[in-house]
Amino acid sequence: MKELDAKYDPHDFEDRIYDMWTENNLFSPDVNSNGKPYTIMMPPPNVTANLHLGHSMYTLQDIYIRYKRMQGYRALWLPGTDHASIATEARVVNKIKNEGHTKEELGREGFLKEAWEWTRLYGGNIENQLKKMGFSPDWSRKTFTLSEHFTEAVNEAFCNLYNDGLIYRGDRIINWCPNCKTALSDAEVEHEDSESKIWEIMYPFVDSKGGVVIATTRPETMLGDLAVAVNPADDRYKDIIGKKVKLPLVEREIPIIADDYVDMEFGTGVVKITPSHDPNDFEVGERHNLGQCQVITEAAKMADNAGKYAGMDRYEARKQILADLKDLGLLVSEKKHLNSVGHCSRCDTVVEPMLSKQWFVKMETLAKATLEKLDKGEPNFYPKRFEKIYRNWLENLRDWCISRQLWWGHQIPAWYCEDCGHINVQKTEPTKCEKCGSTHLHHDQDTLDTWFSSALWPFGTLGWPDKDAEDLKTFFPTDLIVTAYDILFFWIIRMTFSSVYHMGEIPFKDVLITGLVRDIQGRKMSKSLGNGIDPLVIIDKYGADALRFNMVTGNSPGNDMRFDEKRVEASRNFANKVWNASRYVLMNLTDLDTMNFDKDLLEDKDIWILEKLNEAIKDVNNNLAKYEVGLACERINNFIWEDFCDYYIEFSKPALYGDDKGVKANTKSVLLYVLVCSLKMLHPIMPFITEEIYQAIPNREEEFLIISKWPEVIKIDDKRNAFETVEKIKDLIKEVRNAKSLRNIEASKKSALYLVGDDKLVERISENEAIIGSLIKITEIKKGDNNLNAAEYLKASIPNLDLYMPLKELIDLNKEKQVLSEKIEKYKEEIARLEKKLSNEGFTKNAPENVVAKEREKLFSYKSLEETTKQSLKDIESVL
Repeated sequence: MKELDAKYDPHDFEDRIYDMWTENNLFSPDVNSNGKPYTIMMPPPNVTANLHLGHSMYTLQDIYIRYKRMQGYRALWLPGTDHASIATEARVVNKIKNEGHTKEELGREGFLKEAWEWTRLYGGNIENQLKKMGFSPDWSRKTFTLSEHFTEAVNEAFCNLYNDGLIYRGDRIINWCPNCKTALSDAEVEHEDSESKIWEIMYPFVDSKGGVVIATTRPETMLGDLAVAVNPADDRYKDIIGKKVKLPLVEREIPIIADDYVDMEFGTGVVKITPSHDPNDFEVGERHNLGQCQVITEAAKMADNAGKYAGMDRYEARKQILADLKDLGLLVSEKKHLNSVGHCSRCDTVVEPMLSKQWFVKMETLAKATLEKLDKGEPNFYPKRFEKIYRNWLENLRDWCISRQLWWGHQIPAWYCEDCGHINVQKTEPTKCEKCGSTHLHHDQDTLDTWFSSALWPFGTLGWPDKDAEDLKTFFPTDLIVTAYDILFFWIIRMTFSSVYHMGEIPFKDVLITGLVRDIQGRKMSKSLGNGIDPLVIIDKYGADALRFNMVTGNSPGNDMRFDEKRVEASRNFANKVWNASRYVLMNLTDLDTMNFDKDLLEDKDIWILEKLNEAIKDVNNNLAKYEVGLACERINNFIWEDFCDYYIEFSKPALYGDDKGVKANTKSVLLYVLVCSLKMLHPIMPFITEEIYQAIPNREEEFLIISKWPEVIKIDDKRNAFETVEKIKDLIKEVRNAKSLRNIEASKKSALYLVGDDKLVERISENEAIIGSLIKITEIKKGDNNLNAAEYLKASIPNLDLYMPLKELIDLNKEKQVLSEKIEKYKEEIARLEKKLSNEGFTKNAPENVVAKEREKLFSYKSLEETTKQSLKDIESVL
């Protein structure tokens, strides 16, 4: 029989255990080939760099895949990585820059070669990090979003949407990042409130005196104004609708139009309309046929048509424009204004809304179909509150800009005919134009938004577009997706509407939303703050099991958690407790011992722990069914630490070291059974330590814990109320310990114990004298009577039972008398001092009320202590 090392050291076995699992192909769903399929898709980490602490929250997914695997499901957790176009391209560009080159110098082919090398480096690192954390996905099915098969899926999806009229290319207002030099979807823009200003500017009438005053937060865009607008219901401006004003600085005549879009309460109720630089203005411009006038370039500089401001940075131009307006007497006012400003989620540059020819997905039809599924309860959200956010986003989706001006990513499958101008959208490169037959074609240079490919993850990874693929038929739709709330819009919504469109159904039954991992101060972890934590550093210090246990304990779905290394240390202490308890059990076993206990030989202690185990199994199953993983972890912790280690192991010692061979053998079997069931419950959370211990179990039923059967509730006959008896014994032990502590009596002091109360309870407890004596040093248990002289005993009570221990066996009465007498004198001195202080009117009238009140509380406390100590002294004197 294998022996466990005396000291718990995860470094000794974690890598070895993981290799054992992979060498035996135990992560494959085929270990339960006849089981019901159960599928989780791993959110693919970006290949931008190494993983961060937030990725350790993948533990939640691993818990469920291990749990379902042990329940006999054909459990598939499919791993992979995402090419992360914008983020990866930025990293590679920076690498090339540091080497003295530019992206343009390398050219597209040379740049992509660099990007693939980066991907191979970090993709391999990411896989190793995931393995270090003990995750058990089926590595044979790992997928990369730029793989040949996934690219085929992306092209299929694009062409299907295009052919159904749901993808189009057109001029629309998009979010443009001047730094990343690409369009961004709305989801890639983070809005931050900032202290800004709002300016009021006079636009003079063309044919009369006066003019209108407009309010704007972006005066640099006024050079592109093509109208000013008022609300048709605004009585203040009914008479000026149809007139023209002269655009300051440009001297262009523009009309005053009426549109319901205008908020009568904002500023003066008159707004400038700049169709090329504002999404709402674009819509107004379309309704009124205003045309376009783009005055800011992709480099965030003023365009050639900006007159004297051409070539200026947008903010430099703002300053000059305001100065010029002031000189002309047209700057009416300047006020502070809290403004929500969009920033690029990747580089934090202020985004520039601008007109651009891009590829878009029409969202109305897709969103409507997905909302219909939601109305039927698909998918289920945990916590439920995120369903409202999901619904709100679906109801307010704008068309999705999917083209990016990048080289790293899926190149848009569109080819332009140089002769007739036709756009050929096809899954593979065409040899000639489908319209005119010309062979003069060139490929669209843009790539697709990363989230376009990520949206296909639940089915593209399973063989789609081959709808007859075995994995697709077996494992789709999936059962669970686990992700943080910050990508609910980025990813979850896009997966659902893509799946509804391509597959006709929602891609997963349940959505478990997690919070973000923050530092101890509640701040988001970032490089700029220097508060990021490498999970491998934590693992090296405490072991993967401790990190995993910490990440899922003490927090609830959807809520952020603050990472505190002290809690990881506490988790390691729990692992150490499990290790030592297991060593104790195994040290008392032989190669012949099994878990097959005899129910007829069960003692009260055995029935109690088996019922406690049943309760724990029920509670954990219930918690996991409701995705209350934190509660499940706490329940397992409490059962192992308190019920098993603190009580049952102690209860077992008299039997193990006693002379009754039958009771001894049966106790060993119960110990082994409860240990194995505990290891099974703990395994999904702390897989390494549990498997290492399990490998030392003699006569184990299954070779590997990872594919062993999840524990089930067993029927225990408790006709003699053994469970209730042991619960009373636990109460008795606690009260005796408390009574000794209050009298400063050492816990190791032995004495007899007299029980007074319910005769049947006295009898049942007396039958367990051995286990009681092992925990509270009782020499014997006797039935007492109501005539006991209470002064001679240390007394404690539990419901229906009084407990008496002879004082003369516990303490030196003469010494105790002296100690109590000294305490009484000390209390008297304090009482006299406080009474004198409180009788002084100078103190009671001048001191703060709370100070006086505190002194009165002290006086009351000392008087109470004096009385109880006097009574204790009186009791001792009556015995002497």
